[in-house]
Amino acid sequence: MNIHFIGVGKMGLPMARHLLAAGHAVSVEDPSADRLALAREAGLAVTDGLAAAEVVVSSLPHDAALLNVAERVAKSGSTGSAWIDTSTVSPGASACAADSVRAAGVQYLRCTVSGNNHMAEAAQLTVMASGPKDLHERLLPLLRCWGTNHFWLGDAEQARLMKLVVNLMIAQTSAMLAEALTLGLKGGLAWEDMWQVIGASAVASPIVKAKSAQLSRHDYTPTFTVGQMNKDIDLILGEGARLQVPLTQTAATRQLMAAAQAQGDADLDYAAIIRVLQRASGLAT
Repeated sequence: MNIHFIGVGKMGLPMARHLLAAGHAVSVEDPSADRLALAREAGLAVTDGLAAAEVVVSSLPHDAALLNVAERVAKSGSTGSAWIDTSTVSPGASACAADSVRAAGVQYLRCTVSGNNHMAEAAQLTVMASGPKDLHERLLPLLRCWGTNHFWLGDAEQARLMKLVVNLMIAQTSAMLAEALTLGLKGGLAWEDMWQVIGASAVASPIVKAKSAQLSRHDYTPTFTVGQMNKDIDLILGEGARLQVPLTQTAATRQLMAAAQAQGDADLDYAAIIRVLQRASGLAT
């Protein structure tokens, strides 16, 4: 299949590579020269192949980028071609994108993914799709290149909302860890001991276990930054306002993330809000 992939960042590049490894012809584009250099090294064709693509795939940073790509797909896509977007964006922007490409006869699959860049490299992402069910079934062989867990959630924006639901829980996990670890540390518990006990306890979720090896060494190398999490929490709070759901804990977590950003930790892993609580408690970080 002829595939054009727009956006080869930390998530998009391994996803594009997996499609290439499955035998598809894959061209890519990205605004970053560094990312394009990595794509060339991986054997991907760097070109604007949108017009010739049977399937366009995109991995984009925000709503504005999604709407820009939707306009391009509507202009260049042919009737019967398909667009898979994997970005974390607002359901409202996604619905506008759907309107843009529908008039051009392009089928649109919202295909959000859960997992970090390491999981993308290992093809271990969870894939949450919504859009035409027959399109999902037709494109499932492509989606299986990215992971083994697949869910079709409906024919409209359900995948967008589900991604925000998941990311709400991820953000809240970091806030929970920040309070718990700071309480223990201030009370005299050893940092490494706490991580060992937490990892063996009933609260040792997959994401807590995934973070423990890194954070037990006070390593905040990002898989997903504070700045990126702030953007996602803003999307979550926006949906809460639209649906009239009070998200009081999430709003408080957003303030901790804002503090982390203000304190210079915007480019660290989002778990750096642990450092915010430590500083507020008079502890060194």
